[in-house]
Amino acid sequence: MDQTATTPQTLDLHRLELRYAELRVPDTAAITRLAQSIAVNGQLVPCIAVAGERNSAILLDGYRRVAALRQLGKDTAEVECWDGDPVQGLLGILARTRSRAFVPIEEALLLRELLSIGSLSQHDIARRCGRDASWVSRRLQLITALSDGLLKAVRQGKVSPWAAVRILGPLARANSAHADRLLASLHTTPLTTRQLATWFAQYQGASRTVRERMVEAPQLLLNSLTAKADEKTADRLRQGPEGEVLADLRILDAVSARLARRLFALAPSPADLPPAVTAAVSALQPALASLQCHLRKVCPDEIARDSSSRPDAASARSGATRDQPALEAVP
Repeated sequence: MDQTATTPQTLDLHRLELRYAELRVPDTAAITRLAQSIAVNGQLVPCIAVAGERNSAILLDGYRRVAALRQLGKDTAEVECWDGDPVQGLLGILARTRSRAFVPIEEALLLRELLSIGSLSQHDIARRCGRDASWVSRRLQLITALSDGLLKAVRQGKVSPWAAVRILGPLARANSAHADRLLASLHTTPLTTRQLATWFAQYQGASRTVRERMVEAPQLLLNSLTAKADEKTADRLRQGPEGEVLADLRILDAVSARLARRLFALAPSPADLPPAVTAAVSALQPALASLQCHLRKVCPDEIARDSSSRPDAASARSGATRDQPALEAVP
């Protein structure tokens, strides 16, 4: 099939058969931007079709362009009419997806369609698309665990392809009932991709009882997290920069004590430390020295008094850490 020598022709929109519309993921914002571009510059990229029954043409690529043209009230579209049947045409479209705006789940749907309407194997499709077999397999795996209901929600724009592949797909493999209930919740209370990512991160660390509540009302968890974040923000505002400094000092004190314990557990003698750790400690020394110098300038009397009574931070801790070497002792 010659795909490069075809000259675009003007076809009435009613002649286009939108057979594969359900294989494309809708994007209202993209269609609006495309309509604005067409209104100013005209249709720069032709649609692609193959001959259908009677006087029709089966649209293979250009569904967003057709939607944009209809949004503008246009009656015609510029179309490349390829020779061959739909199977050959879809193979040609997949061969061009490196330069066209297809999301992975759309490629997966096209591949599944090819497997269902043609007599080609995955290896045949990969060869004729200029891909390797592993690419075909990975794409098909994206939709293996996605239910028909979830795929319908993606096609209707109620769930983003990213959320379907990265959140609802893995959730369906682990707990299909929870995936179905979450999807039902999203139909009534849609969440953004970022909100779903936050929800899923919390879900993975939650107990079974909490997960049950989370899938029934995902928005409640997000509202709770937002309230906690707002409370922390208000608390920081109340405390001002002094509170931030105090928090950093507490963190630094806890981290230094923990690091001393871990260093001692790793190698009681500095000579036994792994080279990578020794190098990291050496790289840390200038920052510690600079901080110590600044602390002496800020409160010199307190530093002197503390140094005379507490040789190092570790010695002021419990007996389990009293004999540990200070961080400065590590070369």
